Amino acid sequence: MVQSDWISDFDYKSLQTFKKSFSGKTVLERRYLCRDEHGKVCEEPEDMFWRVACNIASAEGNFGAGPEGVKRAAVDFYKLMCSGDFLPNSPTLMNAGRVLQQLSACFVLPIEDSMDSIFEAIKQTAIIHKTGGGTGFSFSAIRPARDPVSSTGGAASGPVSFMKVFNSATDVVKQGGTRRGANMGILRVDHPDVLEFITSKDDQVSMTNFNISVAVTDKFMEALERGGEYDLINPRTGEKSGSLSAQKVFDLIVEMAWKNGEPGVVFIDRINRFNPTPNAGSFDSTNPCGEQPLLPYESCNLGSVNLYNMLKGGESPEIDWEKFGSVVHLAVRFLDDVIEMNRFPLEQIRRKTLANRKIGLGVMGFADMLIKMGVPYDSERAVSLAESVMRFIREKGFEASAELARERGAFPNFEGSVYDVPGGVRYRNATVTTIAPTGSISIIAGCSSGIEPLFALSFLRRILDNDEFIETHELFRKAVESRGLLSDSLLRRVAEMGSIASFRDLPEDLRRVFVVSHDISPEWHVRMQAAFQKYTDNAVSKTVNFPSEATREDVKAAFSEAYRLGCKGVTVYRDGSRDSQVLNIRHEKGDGAAEITSRKNASFERNAPRDRPDVTEGITERVMIGCGNMYVTVNFDDVGLCEVFTHTGKGGGCPSQSEAVGRLVSLALRSDVSLDAVIKQLRGIKCVSCTRKPGLGVQSCPDAISKVIERAIRLMERRSEANEELRDELNAISSGLGGGAAEAGSSSIIPQKCPECGSGIDVEGRCYTCRNCGFSKCG
Repeated sequence: MVQSDWISDFDYKSLQTFKKSFSGKTVLERRYLCRDEHGKVCEEPEDMFWRVACNIASAEGNFGAGPEGVKRAAVDFYKLMCSGDFLPNSPTLMNAGRVLQQLSACFVLPIEDSMDSIFEAIKQTAIIHKTGGGTGFSFSAIRPARDPVSSTGGAASGPVSFMKVFNSATDVVKQGGTRRGANMGILRVDHPDVLEFITSKDDQVSMTNFNISVAVTDKFMEALERGGEYDLINPRTGEKSGSLSAQKVFDLIVEMAWKNGEPGVVFIDRINRFNPTPNAGSFDSTNPCGEQPLLPYESCNLGSVNLYNMLKGGESPEIDWEKFGSVVHLAVRFLDDVIEMNRFPLEQIRRKTLANRKIGLGVMGFADMLIKMGVPYDSERAVSLAESVMRFIREKGFEASAELARERGAFPNFEGSVYDVPGGVRYRNATVTTIAPTGSISIIAGCSSGIEPLFALSFLRRILDNDEFIETHELFRKAVESRGLLSDSLLRRVAEMGSIASFRDLPEDLRRVFVVSHDISPEWHVRMQAAFQKYTDNAVSKTVNFPSEATREDVKAAFSEAYRLGCKGVTVYRDGSRDSQVLNIRHEKGDGAAEITSRKNASFERNAPRDRPDVTEGITERVMIGCGNMYVTVNFDDVGLCEVFTHTGKGGGCPSQSEAVGRLVSLALRSDVSLDAVIKQLRGIKCVSCTRKPGLGVQSCPDAISKVIERAIRLMERRSEANEELRDELNAISSGLGGGAAEAGSSSIIPQKCPECGSGIDVEGRCYTCRNCGFSKCG
């Protein structure tokens, strides 16, 4: 329990905010607070912060601090977190002072071109995921598909096939027993299998545990600029194995990103130009959200300053630079102490991390800060503020790191680093700043996420099945209340729309300041990312949002602009290209009014099944069961599988149960439930009528239905491949006649809902966060 006599002068007002916020309370209880042997929460938020503060402060004893010094540090760290001024990444809050004691969020593991290396990496990934970390990999060293394998005389299956093995392993290993881990998969643009990699997530059901990014080289960008080809390099031989048109590859990246947000790109040569320790190796991958380039076997712990709390003044707020500097200094000390207290999951990771001692101090609450200051997100002043804020954090952060180096010594790899110059300053940490998404911790702190704009001003929150209430951004509520405009009807309108851009009955200055993500043009998203990147050691996690009507050319322009402005990578997301966000906003032609696509709005209502078309096609298969023959019909529409019917012959069977199974499966299929999930639920169910008759090949009616569904899927795939070949032939004929190629049809959209409550998920810098219950795939 908290030693209240140690902190008697502390103002608990901020701490009470954690307790009163529905979202903050929910995420704390579900993810962070300790539980007893019966699974009951046995920790209050102040107890969690005290647990973490005392554990991290004990590192001070490693550098000569006595009991009083450790006590002072514990109190300082406790106040820092309880005030909401700063929070570390999730593993630190979850694990500090507990059995795991694994405190880092980000890891990169090496993968070489051998079965031993590949499966050793899978084992190490499982170990890291169990402790709450996310993993990044480059698959670029693996030989391409169809390359010879001398040991067997066979042919290699290529990097994408092994990515699927990693994905399957991730499915069965939960982070800390609560959620599946997250991965980043990267392949160099000059790898011979790059085209397969770019399209590997086209169906949106493959490799769901991976974010993927193409490692784009300067040579590729130069070839793109001149409209030429670039070389493909076989990693096994190091020799040229072919060439591709840079424009065509770039267009394919753009096409896939336009369709579903994958892949992103990382500018790998630029990342390595900013490598602070080239003497220790080069970068080939990042963490899952892309903001933390790391050397093989390196880890990094992150934390974020709440910029909204760095303001002072009432009517005309300004940044309190003195407080801001103090918070940055203390946060850097905290993060360095985290390294001391970390129990690393692998010895290789311990050695590499201690050699460089990288930390990543970033921000959250940036959008809230701008709103409080009356500054529109998409404005020159906002970009200028972004640069000023990040320049200040970097300067004060390195000041703090230099102070720690004088107390504790520089990081071991300092000699040969970019800082090792005559008369130069020695630093404790090879890197100090990172801009990460802050999914869970921003909910706890009650502020906006990372450097993203607000995703919505108001939304309906559902508790259990039927109880709903409107949750509104506090600054917006206060603004309309102060002008006498607050009403339930207004808040409900805002909740339905998410944005007030089209509300002509509200003052223009309100509409200008209270912009949300989809109100902001992609150009400003990219410029904001570049502004923060300018003074960030590592990289910046940021999503460039597009409206649903955005074109491929718009996406192409964003990628090009990100490279031109000095970003280290870029991720785009077009509204409606997936069903994973809270709001899908569609802008009508004409007056610009926006409306909600209600069926896809998962936060506001349960997912409704799509209508059954008048005409479907499919297969009917006779299957022998324990009671005789059962006929299973599987039909599909223009989206995918849509219904299942069963009929039993004269032998009887269980017709009512089989019909019920068919109806429920049909409902699931038309509600966009994953086919794998449906098959998994049906497969292996046993019935004595079947199991007592060996050789049937099925174990029950549901098991038989699952097998017919699988065969129907294969049939659809074969038809799709045949159609693709036919379309290629038609395109070739069309091109020969001077006609344009036919545009490929969109693949079916499989929704990604919150696994906890079924609500929609915000897409923020590749971090998926549920604002309804607090679930997050990142810290």
